[in-house]
Amino acid sequence: MTGPGRPVVGLQALLASREVVVFCGSGGVGKTSTAAATALAAATQLGGRVLVVTVDPARRLADALGLDGIGNEERRVPDAFLRAGGCTPRGELWAAMLDTKASWDDLVRRHAPDEATAAQILDNRLYDNLTSRFVQSHDYIAMERLYDLHSSGAYDLIVVDTPPTRNALDFLDAPQRMADFFGGRLLRWLTAPYRLGGGRGARFVNFASKPFYQIADRLLGTQFLQDIAEFFLNFETMYSGFVGRARAVERLMQDRRTSFVVVTTLEGAPLREAEFFCSELTARGLHLGGLVLNRVMPEAFTDPAVAAAARVLTDDPTGVATALAATGVPALADPVAVARVLRTVGTSFQQLAVVTTREAELRAELARAPEAVATVPTFAEDVHDVRSLARIGECLLGAPLPSVRVRADAGAGETEHRPR
Repeated sequence: MTGPGRPVVGLQALLASREVVVFCGSGGVGKTSTAAATALAAATQLGGRVLVVTVDPARRLADALGLDGIGNEERRVPDAFLRAGGCTPRGELWAAMLDTKASWDDLVRRHAPDEATAAQILDNRLYDNLTSRFVQSHDYIAMERLYDLHSSGAYDLIVVDTPPTRNALDFLDAPQRMADFFGGRLLRWLTAPYRLGGGRGARFVNFASKPFYQIADRLLGTQFLQDIAEFFLNFETMYSGFVGRARAVERLMQDRRTSFVVVTTLEGAPLREAEFFCSELTARGLHLGGLVLNRVMPEAFTDPAVAAAARVLTDDPTGVATALAATGVPALADPVAVARVLRTVGTSFQQLAVVTTREAELRAELARAPEAVATVPTFAEDVHDVRSLARIGECLLGAPLPSVRVRADAGAGETEHRPR
């Protein structure tokens, strides 16, 4: 039940009113599974075309959705597969996993001034190393890919699974950092002799920089320096495209159509990470739309009637065991053995009830910041298929909503309705 100043229970309103929902959180909190379950729930219960994109290179998403090795190109999850898992789709569910190399190749072809320059960049032996190992490469290209997918207008909702929390900050900062790198002092030093010499391969340098290049020649070799300079001189032709795209991505992240959802458990370290990320999102002016508390204790542990029953098991296990033995069930025939089990169960319940009460206090404290809070209990089985994802999705969505949404960016005559 909600009231003034209290968050909505469940993410359904958020999913119905946004076009991009970015899931963030520390490693090991179930973020990938939560993102996949959210996309599945949106496609099966809200309708429309829903895409889930995983930035974390984990492969569990493909396995759970029955897609053999999803990659950079979006693939639709077959309706028959969803129905076999007990889901009746009202819309379409698509999935993609970021392929850094393929996305960089597309980026180069898009931003290079001509085909010849694009070919020189793609054929340079440094290109693979940069795009696969450079610190910001994966995060930057993820933002590029997200921007392209949203700009295509092909999907009503894009659900993004990001790297763990501290890396997720890199994910947000990556566009500007890449732009800064390609306009930075290091690259100006590396390419200075070739600029001043009037072309690639020239060896003229000014007096101040000459010692640096003499040392670099001895350590790295002239040909290696020339390869670096040629690569970055070519890459520099795309600099304006990088900067322009960085600004566009920042606008998309701050747009009212985009929201962030922080996923956490109520354990110490993930909880601190979640609090940190919530404060960072707010400080950056990004929309903190929801909080998912994953693997929490069932609320039955705080139910007074259940607690009373547990006290009976702890206080009078022999009496209960004697009554059970009278039922004639062979497994309950030994009152002493049954009493020992009942005492253990009752004691364990009371201990877990203390943990659950503490969790409830933490949940109430965390729920002050976001607009929506969803709680997913601990399940006995790990998430491995559509059926288990659907169970999580039911916990995430919450109360029902009206069945039509209009895209916020639809122009006159282009209004799109999402069937629910």
